[in-house]
Amino acid sequence: MGAPGTLIEDPSGMTDADRAGAEAEGKKAAQAQQGVWAPLSGPTFRMLWLIWMTANTCMWMNDVAAAWLMTSLTTSPVLVALVQSASTLPVFLLGLPSGALADILDRRRYFIVTQFWVAAVALVLCLFVLSGYMTAHWLLVLTFANGIGLAMRWPVFSALIPELVPKHHLPSAMALNAVAMNASRIIGPLVAGAIIASLGSAWVFVLNAVLSIISGVVLIRWKRRHIANPLGRERLPSAMRVGLQFVRESPRMHAVLARTVSFFLQCTAVMALLPLVAQRLHGPADNGGGAETFTLLLASMGTGAIVGAMFLPRLRQALPKEKLVRSGSAVHALATLAVAMAPNVYMAVPAMMLAGMALISTANVLGVSAQMALPNWVRARGMSIYQMSIMGGTAAGAALWGQVASMVGVRGSLMVAAASGVTCMLLVQRLVRDRQIEEDLSPSKAFKRPQVDIPPEAGRVVVTIEYEIDPAQAEGFRALMQESRRSRMRQGALAWSLLHSMGHPERYVEQIVDESWTEHLRRFDRVTAADVALRDRKLAYHQGKEPPRVTRYFDTP
Repeated sequence: MGAPGTLIEDPSGMTDADRAGAEAEGKKAAQAQQGVWAPLSGPTFRMLWLIWMTANTCMWMNDVAAAWLMTSLTTSPVLVALVQSASTLPVFLLGLPSGALADILDRRRYFIVTQFWVAAVALVLCLFVLSGYMTAHWLLVLTFANGIGLAMRWPVFSALIPELVPKHHLPSAMALNAVAMNASRIIGPLVAGAIIASLGSAWVFVLNAVLSIISGVVLIRWKRRHIANPLGRERLPSAMRVGLQFVRESPRMHAVLARTVSFFLQCTAVMALLPLVAQRLHGPADNGGGAETFTLLLASMGTGAIVGAMFLPRLRQALPKEKLVRSGSAVHALATLAVAMAPNVYMAVPAMMLAGMALISTANVLGVSAQMALPNWVRARGMSIYQMSIMGGTAAGAALWGQVASMVGVRGSLMVAAASGVTCMLLVQRLVRDRQIEEDLSPSKAFKRPQVDIPPEAGRVVVTIEYEIDPAQAEGFRALMQESRRSRMRQGALAWSLLHSMGHPERYVEQIVDESWTEHLRRFDRVTAADVALRDRKLAYHQGKEPPRVTRYFDTP
């Protein structure tokens, strides 16, 4: 045995320290790999995950059938690309109202409604096709109606995820959701392609309706307990205002949204123009590039995304978030360029797989960042705005790259998208910086509601808080109070101001205006641990013998 403190070598040349380090790395890697699947151990998450996969399979089946049906109705690149816009634009237009409803209603029941909405639209699509009344413009209208169901479904599902998994499993849960999305990207197009080739597009829509109804029935059997707010439901306009206000006052959400729009504006080019790319490629089963080639390219992208998801834990450990987003954007641009230059399907398939890997890696980082920047009470609204940025970027990108393709061709449009995507991401990361500070957004009951019997809608409430501040520390206090402004506004206050007494330079008054007494009380339910820490930092500046004086007024006409 060696002396204490010495390193002992084995015949292989490894020291104890080397061996211990290797074992630690091995355990870390094993835990990371296990973490990808860990959320599926929960039966409720597993059930919702299967529903999510089914819902996304229906979405891809619908998109494939609609896109291929459009190529039989028109030869216009703009109309073909607009199928993607019609599918995603509702999420951009209706995402915020949908997110607000998901925050103020029973999320289970709301999810059920979305499934039956999608089923009804699928049946109408089927009837139009079978009756022979389908036109290019009717197809866009009904695709838009199907997108309304997507707009309703996404925020509520995003809000449910953190309820079902612990915080440390959230990245893995979101990666699994991306796996479901991309597994459905393979299953949906394969099933749709087979049905289109053998039976016709109408039967794709029939299968969508059946699967959506089955998912709705499963959700009906789920016994989730909805806890009603004792203050009653928020009014929809107020809930929407508060959701927008929270995002506007959150620097972290600013950074996430800017990066999301930039990435999806570029990456949607290859998806929007894929039917036209498939038509010029020679595939294994068709000489001119047909439905089989289109389906194969979609499935390749989905396969790449699933493979990429398996490596996500390692990537997240190896690279900082900003670098991972930048690298993912660059790799996707390279894949887009490769698809544009591919002479046949055998060259395009690996490029589509690479695009799928880059897409899931980048989207996962952005999605987890959005979830971590939102407390539960506003999660559906915040995630709806995040998804609006995805769909806004996707819809705008589809229309943009379709228009560019009509002027310079499909290949030229993809090349321009690849070059501009990298440039835009670099500019966004430089101009809109992520502070890399994660606040503790867990709810706190440290602030007690005032015990006053006031009519709920008795008019606006004005709250004043008086501080005594050493003039030598005034500059630091005023800077800190800007954080207080953001905190109050994120909680839902209508207005905020900081007053400074002219006669007493040590006296500062923080003034907050709430929409009503009920909305004032709601702010106490929205306090987080980060807000409590901010309160303590403000109190550290207060020099008075008594705590800061709080006074409440009604703003009477």
